[in-house]
Amino acid sequence: MSDIRGQQTSAQPPTGGAKTPDGSDRPGGILMGRPFGVPIYVTPSWFVIAALITWIFGGQLASVLPELGGTRYLVSLSFAIAFYGSVLVHELAHTLVALRYKLGVRRIQLQFFGGVSEIDKEAETPGREFWLAFVGPLLSLLLGGVFYLALLGVEPSTVPGVLLAGLMVSNLVVAAFNLLPGLPLDGGRMLRALVWAVTGRAMTGTVAAAWVGRALAVAVLFGLPAIAAARGGPDRTTTDSLIDGVLSAVLAVIIWNGATGSVRNARLKEALPGLHIPDLARRAVEVTADTPLGEALRRAREAEAGAVVVVDGRGEPTGLVKEAAVRGVPEHRRPWIAVGALARDLEPGMRLRVDLTGEELLAALRRSPATEYLVVRPDGSVYGVLSLMDVERRLSAAVSGRPRG
Repeated sequence: MSDIRGQQTSAQPPTGGAKTPDGSDRPGGILMGRPFGVPIYVTPSWFVIAALITWIFGGQLASVLPELGGTRYLVSLSFAIAFYGSVLVHELAHTLVALRYKLGVRRIQLQFFGGVSEIDKEAETPGREFWLAFVGPLLSLLLGGVFYLALLGVEPSTVPGVLLAGLMVSNLVVAAFNLLPGLPLDGGRMLRALVWAVTGRAMTGTVAAAWVGRALAVAVLFGLPAIAAARGGPDRTTTDSLIDGVLSAVLAVIIWNGATGSVRNARLKEALPGLHIPDLARRAVEVTADTPLGEALRRAREAEAGAVVVVDGRGEPTGLVKEAAVRGVPEHRRPWIAVGALARDLEPGMRLRVDLTGEELLAALRRSPATEYLVVRPDGSVYGVLSLMDVERRLSAAVSGRPRG
């Protein structure tokens, strides 16, 4: 399954965690290489699905090639690796088109249910969106054709014949599944592009494809176990039914969450241009580091301010009092604790220009994760303090469709 999720996550606020060398906020798994400068990771979940494929395919080989004995599991493991090699080709197709359109690709991940190409930016036109999505299934179809032609040159009842047949069928299944017209599948992005082209609104396309994706999730949840049961015959065991049910449920959840996430991130993208620091920044009072916390809070209440900036003897800002630290101090102790003990030193990345907006603002927050930022005017004077919590609250309201509070 190919889910171009990086397009959906590039506009998220920072989490404060350490970044990996490729600029992502979390470890990507085992680094396997960097073709075209894009890191490829294999996640721990891949080893689970590889073992499952090896077990299932090995059981099928017992009836097709009984002379293999225990070595059939080595053949099955080879199939699992080759199959995920095909998935990687599918994802590299997305990556090359994204690089051609200068969208940027953060990384590729191979995981439990296939691969993920994390693309930094959205396609600018519905035509580019369509081709960016379609090229993955197209490559899978071509691979299926290549394996079919190769199969014509070998004996079907041999190890090469069985492997080539399995790879042909699996690539055709991957292509067909990804062409289903619901997000987060490639077919869903193609449907999104078509609706976008007709209506002129990307959000309309996203909502339409997301609802189809949710319908697909329900169909997968109930349909796949029913089909497997109908085809299984009298030899089907309870274990087989349980495995089919669990895999169908996991896949349905992934599709449902992916469709929902697509709508969330489309709303987020629409909301970004309206993200302005003056609408979010809190008024601040300036105090020296030795000022008692109780006194600083009294001045803040009088000034109707929501933040405290620590300044030196010359009036230059040196730190920001952390709101979380203030909440942790009992009321009766506040007159005896200096604000300097509750402040974070002001680092260069924690100064934001008051005119930052949208993606430029979020990029600045990602570069220097913190809970509070000092907002300054063009002349360097203090405008106020921007709380990350306020930014997250505004973005959450946009994502959920709630009006701004």
